[in-house]
Amino acid sequence: MLLIRPPAPIEPASPPAGITLRPPTPEDTEALGRTYFASYPPGIACATETEAIEDIRLTYAGEYGVLDLSTSRLAIHYNTIVAAALVVERAPWPDTPNCPFLIELFTLPTHRHQGIAQSLLTACLTPTTALALRVQDNNTPALTLYTRLNFHPA
Repeated sequence: MLLIRPPAPIEPASPPAGITLRPPTPEDTEALGRTYFASYPPGIACATETEAIEDIRLTYAGEYGVLDLSTSRLAIHYNTIVAAALVVERAPWPDTPNCPFLIELFTLPTHRHQGIAQSLLTACLTPTTALALRVQDNNTPALTLYTRLNFHPA
């Protein structure tokens, strides 16, 4: 399901205690790939950790659009990446709107239900630019978050 949030003011959600947010850098590739792999059940995002790291390398290389390092955010807990929101300037797929696109939002299972995803997502939103994303229509927790933040079907 394709969702979009029109430009609108947003109240940033503070990260939980002990979590800091920062932009990603290419030096984060391996650690980010490991977190990406560990955030999903086996075989859902990637079949192996090595494949997940390669997918993150491809993300930095622009395979899914130009990664917007100023908008994307990582959540850090004790120097470990525990979650990420990766935004490209424009998705390369023909059915997506001409605006920034959230290509990934993931959180380690040990850090879910703490508000980290909401903190990451509100850090990616701006009052003057739309943001689009794709979500499975059976992903109730994600749909609840997106609806709360004023995303609607594109």
